[in-house]
Amino acid sequence: MAKTRVVVVDDSALVRSLLAEIINRQPDMECIGAAADPLAAREMIRNLNPDVITLDVEMPKMDGIDFLSKLMRLRPMPVVMVSTLTERGADVTLKALELGAIDFVAKPKIGVADGLRQLSHDITDKIRVASKARIHRPPPAPASMMSTGAHAVPTAHAPGAHGSAASHGHHAPAAPRVTLASLGRLSTEKIFFIGASTGGTEATKEVLTALPADCPAVVITQHMPPGFTRNYAARLDGLCKIRVKEAEDGERILPGHAYIAPGGLHLSVEKSGANYVARVRDGDPVNRHKPSVEVLFKSAAATVGPNAIAIMLTGMGADGATAMREMRDAGAYCVAQDEATCVVFGMPREAIAAGAVHEVLPLTKIAGHIMDHLRKTAGALLSRV
Repeated sequence: MAKTRVVVVDDSALVRSLLAEIINRQPDMECIGAAADPLAAREMIRNLNPDVITLDVEMPKMDGIDFLSKLMRLRPMPVVMVSTLTERGADVTLKALELGAIDFVAKPKIGVADGLRQLSHDITDKIRVASKARIHRPPPAPASMMSTGAHAVPTAHAPGAHGSAASHGHHAPAAPRVTLASLGRLSTEKIFFIGASTGGTEATKEVLTALPADCPAVVITQHMPPGFTRNYAARLDGLCKIRVKEAEDGERILPGHAYIAPGGLHLSVEKSGANYVARVRDGDPVNRHKPSVEVLFKSAAATVGPNAIAIMLTGMGADGATAMREMRDAGAYCVAQDEATCVVFGMPREAIAAGAVHEVLPLTKIAGHIMDHLRKTAGALLSRV
Protein backbone atom coordinates (compact mmCIF):
# COMPACT_ATOMS: atom_id res chain seq x y z
CA MET A 1 0.00 0.00 0.00
CA ALA A 2 1.35 3.41 -0.95
CA LYS A 3 2.29 5.61 1.97
CA THR A 4 0.83 9.08 2.54
CA ARG A 5 3.63 11.52 1.68
CA VAL A 6 3.81 14.51 4.01
CA VAL A 7 5.74 17.79 3.90
CA VAL A 8 6.15 19.61 7.24
CA VAL A 9 6.31 23.43 7.17
CA ASP A 10 7.37 25.06 10.46
CA ASP A 11 9.95 27.69 11.39
CA SER A 12 11.00 25.72 14.49
CA ALA A 13 13.71 23.14 13.85
CA LEU A 14 12.55 21.26 16.95
CA VAL A 15 8.94 21.07 15.74
CA ARG A 16 10.04 20.01 12.25
CA SER A 17 12.15 17.24 13.74
CA LEU A 18 9.40 16.07 16.13
CA LEU A 19 6.69 16.05 13.47
CA ALA A 20 8.95 14.17 11.05
CA GLU A 21 9.71 11.61 13.77
CA ILE A 22 6.00 11.18 14.62
CA ILE A 23 5.04 10.80 10.95
CA ASN A 24 7.86 8.39 10.09
CA ARG A 25 6.93 6.07 12.95
CA GLN A 26 3.66 5.32 11.17
CA PRO A 27 3.67 2.40 8.73
CA ASP A 28 1.30 4.17 6.32
CA MET A 29 2.97 7.59 6.03
CA GLU A 30 6.33 9.25 5.61
CA CYS A 31 7.73 12.74 5.94
CA ILE A 32 9.33 13.44 2.56
CA GLY A 33 10.47 16.96 3.39
CA ALA A 34 10.56 19.71 6.00
CA ALA A 35 10.66 23.43 5.23
CA ALA A 36 11.47 26.30 7.58
CA ASP A 37 9.37 28.90 5.75
CA PRO A 38 6.68 29.11 3.06
CA LEU A 39 9.13 30.12 0.34
CA ALA A 40 11.16 26.95 0.85
CA ALA A 41 7.89 25.01 1.18
CA ARG A 42 6.69 26.27 -2.18
CA GLU A 43 9.70 24.73 -3.95
CA MET A 44 9.43 21.55 -1.92
CA ILE A 45 5.73 21.12 -2.77
CA ARG A 46 6.46 21.78 -6.45
CA ASN A 47 9.32 19.25 -6.55
CA LEU A 48 8.01 16.52 -4.22
CA ASN A 49 4.25 16.68 -4.84
CA PRO A 50 3.17 15.62 -1.32
CA ASP A 51 -0.24 14.21 -0.42
CA VAL A 52 -0.61 16.37 2.71
CA ILE A 53 1.25 19.28 4.29
CA THR A 54 1.32 20.37 7.91
CA LEU A 55 1.56 24.15 8.11
CA ASP A 56 2.57 26.38 11.00
CA VAL A 57 0.32 29.39 11.51
CA GLU A 58 3.01 31.98 12.26
CA MET A 59 6.26 31.96 10.27
CA PRO A 60 8.82 34.42 8.87
CA LYS A 61 8.87 35.75 5.27
CA MET A 62 5.18 34.88 4.72
CA ASP A 63 2.80 33.81 7.45
CA GLY A 64 0.78 30.62 7.26
CA ILE A 65 -2.49 32.34 6.38
CA ASP A 66 -1.05 34.23 3.38
CA PHE A 67 0.66 31.06 2.20
CA LEU A 68 -2.48 28.97 2.66
CA SER A 69 -4.56 31.49 0.74
CA LYS A 70 -2.18 31.34 -2.23
CA LEU A 71 -1.82 27.57 -2.01
CA MET A 72 -5.59 26.91 -2.04
CA ARG A 73 -5.99 29.24 -5.02
CA LEU A 74 -3.10 27.90 -7.09
CA ARG A 75 -2.61 24.31 -5.98
CA PRO A 76 -5.40 23.09 -3.67
CA MET A 77 -4.25 20.25 -1.43
CA PRO A 78 -4.98 18.81 2.03
CA VAL A 79 -3.51 20.99 4.78
CA VAL A 80 -3.40 20.37 8.54
CA MET A 81 -2.61 23.57 10.42
CA VAL A 82 -0.34 23.57 13.47
CA SER A 83 -1.46 26.39 15.74
CA THR A 84 -0.71 27.66 19.22
CA LEU A 85 -3.10 27.61 22.18
CA THR A 86 -3.46 31.38 22.31
CA GLU A 87 -6.27 33.79 21.50
CA ARG A 88 -4.49 34.89 18.32
CA GLY A 89 -3.70 31.28 17.49
CA ALA A 90 -7.40 30.42 17.74
CA ASP A 91 -8.48 33.33 15.53
CA VAL A 92 -5.88 32.61 12.86
CA THR A 93 -6.74 28.90 12.89
CA LEU A 94 -10.42 29.69 12.28
CA LYS A 95 -9.38 31.85 9.31
CA ALA A 96 -7.34 28.91 8.02
CA LEU A 97 -10.38 26.64 8.17
CA GLU A 98 -12.36 29.25 6.22
CA LEU A 99 -9.64 29.21 3.57
CA GLY A 100 -9.84 25.45 3.17
CA ALA A 101 -7.51 23.82 5.71
CA ILE A 102 -8.91 20.40 6.58
CA ASP A 103 -8.13 20.45 10.30
CA PHE A 104 -5.68 21.72 12.88
CA VAL A 105 -3.48 20.58 15.74
CA ALA A 106 -3.09 22.88 18.74
CA LYS A 107 0.46 22.78 20.10
CA PRO A 108 1.15 24.02 23.65
CA LYS A 109 3.06 27.27 24.20
CA ILE A 110 5.42 25.58 26.65
CA GLY A 111 6.62 22.01 26.79
CA VAL A 112 6.29 21.73 23.01
CA ALA A 113 8.30 18.51 22.70
CA ASP A 114 6.31 16.59 25.31
CA GLY A 115 3.07 18.17 24.12
CA LEU A 116 3.55 17.12 20.50
CA ARG A 117 4.54 13.60 21.51
CA GLN A 118 1.35 13.33 23.57
CA LEU A 119 -0.58 14.54 20.52
CA SER A 120 1.10 12.09 18.13
CA HIS A 121 -2.01 9.93 17.77
CA ASP A 122 -4.15 12.99 17.08
CA ILE A 123 -1.64 14.40 14.59
CA THR A 124 -1.34 11.21 12.55
CA ASP A 125 -5.12 10.63 12.64
CA LYS A 126 -5.68 14.10 11.20
CA ILE A 127 -3.09 13.55 8.49
CA ARG A 128 -4.86 10.30 7.51
CA VAL A 129 -8.22 12.06 7.38
CA ALA A 130 -6.75 14.96 5.39
CA SER A 131 -5.26 12.58 2.83
CA LYS A 132 -8.76 11.28 2.04
CA ALA A 133 -10.66 14.57 2.34
CA ARG A 134 -12.49 16.20 -0.54
CA ILE A 135 -10.54 19.16 -1.91
CA HIS A 136 -11.69 21.51 -4.66
CA ARG A 137 -10.11 24.56 -6.21
CA PRO A 138 -11.83 27.73 -4.98
CA PRO A 139 -12.42 30.24 -7.79
CA PRO A 140 -10.60 33.57 -7.76
CA ALA A 141 -13.10 36.04 -6.33
CA PRO A 142 -11.47 39.35 -5.41
CA ALA A 143 -14.85 41.10 -5.24
CA SER A 144 -15.98 38.72 -2.50
CA MET A 145 -12.92 39.18 -0.32
CA MET A 146 -13.41 40.57 3.14
CA SER A 147 -10.54 42.44 4.76
CA THR A 148 -9.69 40.96 8.13
CA GLY A 149 -6.71 42.68 9.66
CA ALA A 150 -3.75 42.34 7.33
CA HIS A 151 -5.25 39.42 5.46
CA ALA A 152 -7.93 39.05 2.83
CA VAL A 153 -10.15 36.11 3.69
CA PRO A 154 -12.60 34.69 1.14
CA THR A 155 -16.18 34.80 2.38
CA ALA A 156 -17.85 32.93 -0.44
CA HIS A 157 -17.05 30.00 -2.67
CA ALA A 158 -18.77 28.59 -5.71
CA PRO A 159 -21.04 25.59 -5.12
CA GLY A 160 -18.93 22.46 -5.00
CA ALA A 161 -15.76 24.26 -3.93
CA HIS A 162 -14.11 22.92 -0.79
CA GLY A 163 -15.14 25.79 1.41
CA SER A 164 -18.65 25.83 0.13
CA ALA A 165 -19.08 22.35 0.35
CA ALA A 166 -17.80 23.66 3.54
CA SER A 167 -18.64 27.35 3.71
CA HIS A 168 -20.38 30.49 2.59
CA GLY A 169 -19.79 33.91 3.98
CA HIS A 170 -22.42 36.10 5.52
CA HIS A 171 -23.47 37.63 2.21
CA ALA A 172 -23.31 34.47 0.10
CA PRO A 173 -26.47 33.07 -1.47
CA ALA A 174 -28.08 30.88 1.15
CA ALA A 175 -30.79 28.29 1.37
CA PRO A 176 -34.35 29.63 1.29
CA ARG A 177 -35.37 31.34 4.52
CA VAL A 178 -38.75 30.59 6.04
CA THR A 179 -39.70 32.87 8.92
CA LEU A 180 -41.42 31.64 12.02
CA ALA A 181 -43.62 34.68 12.60
CA SER A 182 -46.75 32.52 12.66
CA LEU A 183 -45.30 29.51 14.50
CA GLY A 184 -45.30 30.98 17.98
CA ARG A 185 -45.10 28.34 20.66
CA LEU A 186 -43.68 25.69 18.31
CA SER A 187 -40.46 27.70 17.99
CA THR A 188 -40.04 27.57 21.76
CA GLU A 189 -40.70 23.85 22.04
CA LYS A 190 -38.56 22.69 19.12
CA ILE A 191 -34.75 22.43 19.28
CA PHE A 192 -32.27 21.86 16.47
CA PHE A 193 -29.29 19.62 17.31
CA ILE A 194 -26.12 19.66 15.19
CA GLY A 195 -23.22 17.22 15.30
CA ALA A 196 -20.03 17.85 13.30
CA SER A 197 -16.33 17.11 13.16
CA THR A 198 -13.74 17.52 10.37
CA GLY A 199 -14.93 20.28 8.04
CA GLY A 200 -17.71 21.09 10.46
CA THR A 201 -16.70 24.59 11.52
CA GLU A 202 -17.53 25.91 8.06
CA ALA A 203 -20.47 23.54 7.50
CA THR A 204 -22.08 24.66 10.77
CA LYS A 205 -21.52 28.27 9.75
CA GLU A 206 -23.34 27.58 6.48
CA VAL A 207 -26.38 26.26 8.34
CA LEU A 208 -26.47 28.91 11.07
CA THR A 209 -26.08 31.92 8.77
CA ALA A 210 -29.15 30.76 6.82
CA LEU A 211 -31.44 30.58 9.88
CA PRO A 212 -33.83 33.45 10.72
CA ALA A 213 -33.54 35.37 13.98
CA ASP A 214 -36.69 33.78 15.43
CA CYS A 215 -35.83 30.15 14.71
CA PRO A 216 -35.82 27.47 17.43
CA ALA A 217 -32.79 27.09 19.67
CA VAL A 218 -29.78 25.31 18.17
CA VAL A 219 -27.47 23.13 20.27
CA ILE A 220 -24.16 22.12 18.68
CA THR A 221 -21.38 19.67 19.37
CA GLN A 222 -18.40 20.31 17.10
CA HIS A 223 -15.25 18.31 17.82
CA MET A 224 -12.86 21.04 18.98
CA PRO A 225 -10.15 21.29 21.65
CA PRO A 226 -10.28 23.69 24.61
CA GLY A 227 -9.38 27.28 23.82
CA PHE A 228 -11.03 27.48 20.39
CA THR A 229 -14.80 27.23 20.85
CA ARG A 230 -15.22 30.63 22.51
CA ASN A 231 -13.53 32.37 19.57
CA TYR A 232 -15.50 30.22 17.14
CA ALA A 233 -18.80 31.16 18.79
CA ALA A 234 -17.86 34.85 18.75
CA ARG A 235 -17.05 34.72 15.01
CA LEU A 236 -20.38 33.05 14.26
CA ASP A 237 -22.25 35.52 16.45
CA GLY A 238 -20.97 38.32 14.24
CA LEU A 239 -22.20 36.58 11.08
CA CYS A 240 -25.59 35.15 12.06
CA LYS A 241 -29.07 36.58 12.59
CA ILE A 242 -29.36 34.38 15.68
CA ARG A 243 -27.19 34.84 18.77
CA VAL A 244 -24.33 32.34 19.04
CA LYS A 245 -22.40 31.59 22.22
CA GLU A 246 -20.39 28.96 24.01
CA ALA A 247 -22.77 26.96 26.19
CA GLU A 248 -22.71 27.48 29.97
CA ASP A 249 -23.86 24.93 32.51
CA GLY A 250 -27.40 25.51 33.75
CA GLU A 251 -28.38 28.25 31.29
CA ARG A 252 -31.81 28.20 29.73
CA ILE A 253 -31.94 27.21 26.07
CA LEU A 254 -33.84 29.93 24.21
CA PRO A 255 -35.22 30.34 20.67
CA GLY A 256 -33.10 32.46 18.39
CA HIS A 257 -29.91 31.31 20.12
CA ALA A 258 -27.23 28.74 19.27
CA TYR A 259 -25.14 27.06 21.97
CA ILE A 260 -21.77 25.45 21.16
CA ALA A 261 -20.23 22.76 23.37
CA PRO A 262 -17.06 24.11 25.02
CA GLY A 263 -13.91 22.35 23.84
CA GLY A 264 -12.91 19.55 26.19
CA LEU A 265 -16.34 19.29 27.88
CA HIS A 266 -19.53 17.37 27.12
CA LEU A 267 -22.77 19.23 26.37
CA SER A 268 -26.24 17.78 26.95
CA VAL A 269 -29.77 19.09 27.51
CA GLU A 270 -32.11 18.57 30.46
CA LYS A 271 -35.65 19.65 31.31
CA SER A 272 -36.13 22.00 34.26
CA GLY A 273 -39.83 22.57 34.79
CA ALA A 274 -41.15 23.88 31.49
CA ASN A 275 -37.70 24.92 30.26
CA TYR A 276 -34.79 23.19 28.56
CA VAL A 277 -31.39 23.88 30.09
CA ALA A 278 -27.80 23.19 29.03
CA ARG A 279 -25.60 20.82 31.00
CA VAL A 280 -21.85 21.29 30.52
CA ARG A 281 -19.78 18.68 32.31
CA ASP A 282 -16.39 17.04 32.32
CA GLY A 283 -16.13 13.29 31.90
CA ASP A 284 -14.41 10.55 29.98
CA PRO A 285 -14.21 10.84 26.20
CA VAL A 286 -17.06 9.09 24.38
CA ASN A 287 -16.16 7.54 21.02
CA ARG A 288 -12.74 9.08 21.71
CA HIS A 289 -14.25 12.57 21.72
CA LYS A 290 -14.90 15.25 24.31
CA PRO A 291 -17.22 16.94 23.53
CA SER A 292 -19.06 14.01 21.96
CA VAL A 293 -22.03 14.15 19.59
CA GLU A 294 -23.23 10.88 21.13
CA VAL A 295 -23.64 12.56 24.53
CA LEU A 296 -25.63 15.48 23.09
CA PHE A 297 -27.86 13.37 20.84
CA LYS A 298 -28.59 10.81 23.59
CA SER A 299 -29.80 13.60 25.86
CA ALA A 300 -31.92 14.96 23.00
CA ALA A 301 -33.55 11.57 22.47
CA ALA A 302 -34.33 11.21 26.18
CA THR A 303 -35.35 14.80 26.91
CA VAL A 304 -36.63 16.46 23.75
CA GLY A 305 -37.93 13.44 21.80
CA PRO A 306 -40.29 14.41 18.94
CA ASN A 307 -39.58 18.12 19.45
CA ALA A 308 -36.00 17.61 18.27
CA ILE A 309 -34.60 18.03 14.77
CA ALA A 310 -31.14 16.45 14.33
CA ILE A 311 -28.54 17.41 11.74
CA MET A 312 -25.41 15.35 11.13
CA LEU A 313 -22.72 17.26 9.28
CA THR A 314 -19.32 16.40 7.84
CA GLY A 315 -16.86 14.50 10.02
CA MET A 316 -14.68 11.44 10.40
CA GLY A 317 -15.84 8.38 12.32
CA ALA A 318 -19.17 7.35 13.79
CA ASP A 319 -19.66 9.65 16.78
CA GLY A 320 -23.38 10.29 17.27
CA ALA A 321 -24.72 7.71 14.80
CA THR A 322 -26.19 5.38 17.43
CA ALA A 323 -27.69 8.24 19.42
CA MET A 324 -29.14 9.78 16.26
CA ARG A 325 -31.00 6.52 15.69
CA GLU A 326 -32.29 6.84 19.26
CA MET A 327 -33.47 10.34 18.40
CA ARG A 328 -35.32 9.06 15.34
CA ASP A 329 -36.89 6.24 17.39
CA ALA A 330 -38.01 8.88 19.92
CA GLY A 331 -39.83 10.78 17.15
CA ALA A 332 -37.16 13.32 16.13
CA TYR A 333 -36.76 14.40 12.51
CA CYS A 334 -33.21 13.66 11.31
CA VAL A 335 -31.20 14.88 8.31
CA ALA A 336 -27.62 14.33 7.17
CA GLN A 337 -25.28 16.20 4.86
CA ASP A 338 -24.70 14.45 1.55
CA GLU A 339 -21.38 12.98 0.45
CA ALA A 340 -20.77 15.44 -2.38
CA THR A 341 -20.70 18.45 -0.04
CA CYS A 342 -18.92 16.80 2.92
CA VAL A 343 -15.22 17.32 3.49
CA VAL A 344 -15.33 13.87 5.13
CA PHE A 345 -18.47 11.74 4.80
CA GLY A 346 -17.79 9.45 7.78
CA MET A 347 -20.27 10.66 10.41
CA PRO A 348 -23.20 11.19 7.99
CA ARG A 349 -22.48 7.83 6.34
CA GLU A 350 -22.56 6.02 9.69
CA ALA A 351 -25.79 7.76 10.71
CA ILE A 352 -27.38 6.73 7.40
CA ALA A 353 -26.13 3.15 7.85
CA ALA A 354 -27.66 3.10 11.35
CA GLY A 355 -31.09 3.90 9.88
CA ALA A 356 -31.14 7.22 11.70
CA VAL A 357 -31.73 9.60 8.79
CA HIS A 358 -34.95 10.74 7.12
CA GLU A 359 -33.30 12.95 4.47
CA VAL A 360 -29.81 13.29 2.96
CA LEU A 361 -29.23 16.82 1.65
CA PRO A 362 -26.57 19.09 0.15
CA LEU A 363 -25.18 21.46 2.75
CA THR A 364 -26.73 24.58 1.22
CA LYS A 365 -30.22 23.03 1.36
CA ILE A 366 -30.22 21.94 5.01
CA ALA A 367 -31.29 25.16 6.75
CA GLY A 368 -34.11 25.84 4.31
CA HIS A 369 -35.28 22.24 4.50
CA ILE A 370 -35.51 22.06 8.29
CA MET A 371 -37.29 25.42 8.41
CA ASP A 372 -39.73 24.20 5.77
CA HIS A 373 -40.24 20.99 7.76
CA LEU A 374 -40.99 23.10 10.83
CA ARG A 375 -43.51 25.20 8.90
CA LYS A 376 -45.25 22.08 7.61
CA THR A 377 -45.31 20.63 11.13
CA ALA A 378 -46.95 23.81 12.39
CA GLY A 379 -49.46 23.71 9.53
CA ALA A 380 -50.38 20.10 10.37
CA LEU A 381 -50.90 21.04 14.02
CA LEU A 382 -53.04 24.07 13.11
CA SER A 383 -55.19 21.96 10.80
CA ARG A 384 -56.11 19.72 13.73
CA VAL A 385 -57.28 22.62 15.86
